[in-house]
Amino acid sequence: MKFLKIVAFSVVILLMANSDLFSQVKGDELKELIKKQEYIFVAQNALTQRGRTVNLTSEYDLKIGKIEIEAYLPFFGRAFTAPIDPTQGGIKFTSKNFEYKERKGRKSGWDITIVPKDYREVNSMNLSISDNGYATLSVNSNQRSNISFYGYIIRKPEKKEVESN
Repeated sequence: MKFLKIVAFSVVILLMANSDLFSQVKGDELKELIKKQEYIFVAQNALTQRGRTVNLTSEYDLKIGKIEIEAYLPFFGRAFTAPIDPTQGGIKFTSKNFEYKERKGRKSGWDITIVPKDYREVNSMNLSISDNGYATLSVNSNQRSNISFYGYIIRKPEKKEVESN
């Protein structure tokens, strides 16, 4: 009996800790975020080119804005060149010079192509967003095998203005 209480308590804590799950956007709100180009793709799973699926336990995302995109994503797969700094693994960059193309999806939703021009390791990123807020991100790279991520779209947090005295 005590074991069941501990398990139930743990489940409640995990659900409360993962509040991003409950802030997924859909419908008109999603349409507005994509139109404004201000949203975040939160990755839940990664699919390698060899077909291995990895459930992501940490928070990884792609922040998209009109001025810049910021990628903080893991990498599982084959790299054709090793990074000089071993702590620089994964797909981590900020780009202010990028091409952003949005078009309607085949059935519904959106297909978005992002081409960073100031980060050489990524050729393009293709983001397919369904109208219910779920998304697939495919990253095509020069120096690594391709990788895909499954996840969802959330609203970017509002920036708080700092009062100056």
